[in-house]
Amino acid sequence: MIGILDYGCGNINSVIRMIQKLGGEACKVSAPQEVMAVERLIIPGVGAFDHGMQQLHDRGLLPVLEQYALQDKKPVLGICLGMQLMCRASEEGTLPGLGWIDAHVRRFQSTPERPLKIPHMGWSEVDIAKPNPLLQEGERRHRFYFVHAYKVETACAQDVLATADYGGTFVAAFQRENVMGVQFHPEKSHQFGFGLMKNFMAETV
Repeated sequence: MIGILDYGCGNINSVIRMIQKLGGEACKVSAPQEVMAVERLIIPGVGAFDHGMQQLHDRGLLPVLEQYALQDKKPVLGICLGMQLMCRASEEGTLPGLGWIDAHVRRFQSTPERPLKIPHMGWSEVDIAKPNPLLQEGERRHRFYFVHAYKVETACAQDVLATADYGGTFVAAFQRENVMGVQFHPEKSHQFGFGLMKNFMAETV
């Protein structure tokens, strides 16, 4: 069973439908005991960094998430804001993040030399940084759907699974042991999203 964390900040139903179409079982989880009962966990997310962290705090989820990810070492996938919450901090807010990845979240910068529309919205190609079970390299380039105004910058290059380009290279996916994050939305990315979710559901991830 895959748990989709319901903390008031995510597009949960579309993620559940994707997993079900792949033949998997998924359910919403919100209470600490519900989180601990699932085999894998997805932290979705849309919205502001501080609001997301405050929701996790107010719902009493911070201790159980730390136990689940860092002590029990169960697979966790963060999507968009969920990925950013796994980092140490964000320029978007003042609250500390979960700190599972040595990374910070920075706002995209538009310059006269390279003007950008912010947020970054739409389809972008993703380059695989190293072989990994989440994003298996094939003949076709991966393309995913993004909606975000902030990007992740990691301190350790070994954590980076894939990158994309928008005014410069940014981290599209990372992994440290059982903790994984993607900046794009698999549930909006058609066959590429289905492929990634199928990989996350596999025992090898």
